Amino acid sequence: MRYLVGIDNGGTFSKAAIFDENGKQISVASVPTVTLTPKPGYTERDMEELWQVNVQAIREAIEKSGINPNHIAGVSYSGHGKGLYLVGKDGKAAYNGIVSTDARAWAYVKKWKEDGTAEKVYQKTYQEILACQPVSLLAWLRDHEPEVIENTQYIFAVKDYVRYRMSGEAYAEYTDFSGGNLVNLSTGDYDRELLEYMGLEAVYEKLPPLRHAADICGHVTQEASELTRLPEGTPIAAGMFDVNACGIASGLSDEEKMCMIAGTWSINEFIAKKPVLNGTVALNSMFCIPGYFLIEESSPTSAGNMEWFVRNLMNYEKAEAKSNGGSVYDVTNAWVESIEPQDNNLIFLPFLNGSNEDALAKGTFVGLTAYHNKKHMLRAVYEGIVFSHLTHVKKLLQNREVPKSIRLSGGAANSDVWVQIFADALQIPVDVIEDKELGAQGAAIAAGIAVGIYEDYEEGIQKTVKITKTVQPRPDYKEIYEKKYQTYRRVIESLSDVWEYFEN
Repeated sequence: MRYLVGIDNGGTFSKAAIFDENGKQISVASVPTVTLTPKPGYTERDMEELWQVNVQAIREAIEKSGINPNHIAGVSYSGHGKGLYLVGKDGKAAYNGIVSTDARAWAYVKKWKEDGTAEKVYQKTYQEILACQPVSLLAWLRDHEPEVIENTQYIFAVKDYVRYRMSGEAYAEYTDFSGGNLVNLSTGDYDRELLEYMGLEAVYEKLPPLRHAADICGHVTQEASELTRLPEGTPIAAGMFDVNACGIASGLSDEEKMCMIAGTWSINEFIAKKPVLNGTVALNSMFCIPGYFLIEESSPTSAGNMEWFVRNLMNYEKAEAKSNGGSVYDVTNAWVESIEPQDNNLIFLPFLNGSNEDALAKGTFVGLTAYHNKKHMLRAVYEGIVFSHLTHVKKLLQNREVPKSIRLSGGAANSDVWVQIFADALQIPVDVIEDKELGAQGAAIAAGIAVGIYEDYEEGIQKTVKITKTVQPRPDYKEIYEKKYQTYRRVIESLSDVWEYFEN
C-alpha cells in the first residue's frame, strides 16, 4: 500500500494527515499556530515558527500512523487563501506572515473603488479587491514599510512558503494567485499592466513561476527529511488554495454540485466553464481542475465566531466537560437544540474576524435583554453564521439552478443540530462529507495525481470521497427562518452608517 501526505495550513492550525490510496485517513496531527495581533485589524504569524509547527505536525502524523515512511509516495499542500508570505533575498522571512483575516489595508480597497481602479482590475481578474488579498497588503507595505518590498525576493501564499521550505524551490500556484488579483484570468498569466493599475509594478519580478496544483514542484530535501521524517527525495506537488482542496475532497468535479465550507471562513462555491461577470459574485478564480473556474462567495464569518464564543465565554463548561470525559461541543449542541428558533429573537452578526458586508463591520449582538443567557446567545451565533452563508448562497444562485443538495464540510458539519439549521434556512438538502481533514485530503489527491496513483481528479474523487448522511430541510421551518433572515438583513442595513466609529 502506498500513502499520501496532505499538509493544510489554515487560519489557526497547521495539520498533517496521512491517507491510503482509497482515501482512508490513517493519522492526523494538528498543531496550533500563534496569531500575532500587534494592532486592531492586524493578524500575523511568525514564519519561522510556522515552519517549525509544520515540521511538528508532519512528524507527529508519521509517528501516529505506524507506517513505514518509505511507503509515502507523495506530499502536497493546502492553505488559506489571501494573506501574504514574503521571503527576503537572504532566504528568510522578509516580514511576518499576514493571515487572511487581516484588515489593515481596507482604505486601499475603498480608494480603488472610488477612483475606478477596482473596475479596471475587474476587467482582467474577474473579481473584487479585498483588504486581505496580496495586492492590498503589498500596497500597504509599499507605503508603510517600503524596505520590506525592497528586500523581498519571493511573494508566496502560505502553502507556497511551506513548500519552499520543504523543497528549496520557489513556485506560485494558480488557484491561490488567481484568487488574489495577481493573475490576468483572460491570459492565465501575470500582467504588468494589471499591477500598474495598483501601483505595484515593482513586485512583478518577485512573483515566482506559476504551476498547476498537481504539478511536481521539487522533492523533499535532506534537511527537511531529517526534520520531518519524510523520505528525502519524496515528490512534492504544488497543492492548492484550501477552498479548492475542500471542494475536491467533497467531490466538486462538475457544474451540478455546490459546496459550503464552514470553518474560519464561510466558503460557498461551485465550478463552471466560464466565469460569472455580471457583478453578482465577488470572486472568480482558476479551479484546480484545468478548464474550470471556481465561482466563490466567501468571508471570514463562519465557525471561527463560535470558537471565539467558546474560548471566551465557556471556560467553566469546557473544564466541566473535560472532567466528565466529554466535549464542550456536546454542551454547545445541547444548548442550541434546547431552544426553538421562534423562541429566540436575538440576532448575531458574525463579523468578529471580518465581514462580507463592510470592511469595518464588527461582531454584534442585537436584542439582548436581562432575560437572555448564554444559551440564547449561542443559538444566535449558530444562526448568524448560517445567515452569512445564506447571503453568499443567494448570490451564487442568481447564476445557476438550485442544486439537488449542497455538500457541507468544516467544523459545523460535525454538529447535527447545526447542519439541520443550515438545511432549514436554505430549504435545500445538505450532504455531510465523511469526517476527516478535507483540506489535507484534497492536497493528498493532488499528490496522488502527481505521482500517478490517480489518473485525474475524477478518479481521485471516486476512490476517496464518501457522503455519510443527507439532512433534509423541514418545510415547517421555512417561514420562521425567512423571517429571521430578513431581520438579520435589516440589522446589517441599519448599522451601515456607524461602522467607521469603530475603526480603531
